[in-house]
Amino acid sequence: MILINSKLPTVSTNIFTVMSKLAQEHQAINLSQGFPDYAANPKLIKYVADAMKDGHNQYAPMAGLPILRELVAEKTNRLYGANYNPETEVTITAGGTQAIFTALSAIINPGDEVIIFEPAYDCYSPTVKLLGGLVKPFELHGPDYAIDWEMVKKLFTANTRMIILNSPQNPTGSILTKSDIDALIKLTKNTDVLILSDEVYEHIIFDGEKHESVAIYPELQERSFIVASFGKLLHTTGWKLGYCLAPVKLMNEFRKVHQFNVFSVNTPMQVGIANYLKSESVYEDIAVFFQEKRDLFRALLSQTKFKLLPCKGSYFQCVNYEAISDEKDKDMAKRLVTEYGVASIPVSAFYTKNNTDKILRFCFAKEKETLEKAVERLLKI
Repeated sequence: MILINSKLPTVSTNIFTVMSKLAQEHQAINLSQGFPDYAANPKLIKYVADAMKDGHNQYAPMAGLPILRELVAEKTNRLYGANYNPETEVTITAGGTQAIFTALSAIINPGDEVIIFEPAYDCYSPTVKLLGGLVKPFELHGPDYAIDWEMVKKLFTANTRMIILNSPQNPTGSILTKSDIDALIKLTKNTDVLILSDEVYEHIIFDGEKHESVAIYPELQERSFIVASFGKLLHTTGWKLGYCLAPVKLMNEFRKVHQFNVFSVNTPMQVGIANYLKSESVYEDIAVFFQEKRDLFRALLSQTKFKLLPCKGSYFQCVNYEAISDEKDKDMAKRLVTEYGVASIPVSAFYTKNNTDKILRFCFAKEKETLEKAVERLLKI
């Protein structure tokens, strides 16, 4: 018998795969996994197809095509007033998750402590553990999922190496405020603590709120990796393209790992995206696009027995079902699929410990008809 000593003995198939498979088996409307059910812009598809026809089918430079890195740097400067050298401080990645894995791999050593805010995107904790680091989770709770920074301070030790942020946040749709940023600056001042800022939903923010990117603040920019996603911006999650921003000292370490992880990423898609991003309306209009969907979905859900939680960003709407059932959220989510034909994600899956909050997450990056049909089914509960 071959003995294998698992590096992640407690990790199983993630909840997104489980719920999507269940949705497929029961022919349910899939509002669980965060992907659109509508097509990307035909112009973008044509740009990528043209790139293939024009022969852009071999390796791109390790850090990404220069033109795309330049456009990313220009966009970041335009939106946040932050300067990143496209040659040395911008790297194109195979999606946001790869960028997160690479940033953590470049920095975390055995024994290093990483503070994460839960509910948290499910790749943070396993990656830290895989690298021999120690996860220090700080639990947040609805309805607003606000951070008590004085309590966060108590998690700091001599071994604290990094804080992982996510705003707008998956799964809760909450956002960091200026007061959060001020507290973070104060907390990290005169320390060697680094920040990994997951900003993949940076453009999907509602009601005139401002995205508080760490790039805006020099005190945070100098110690931060920022991860972003073209998949979220362009409605092309299956393309798995994103990027990382970091000051040169950090980016040097990032690229050391990146070159042995994927080396470089999809060339024709980089060409196509670069051509498409020359129009600034691509990222200027997306918040309005998704706010219309959010407002529609919230209006529809308000007719059900679910209690709506705030949604200030991302394309996820969380609901409390206490008025419906005392079931655990995983059991409730499975029953919604099998009995009512609608798939969601139980938010306890985003916590390290068993969480008893009765909250589900729905994705509203869907066609109007899909959302209407889903809520029609939920009204039967």
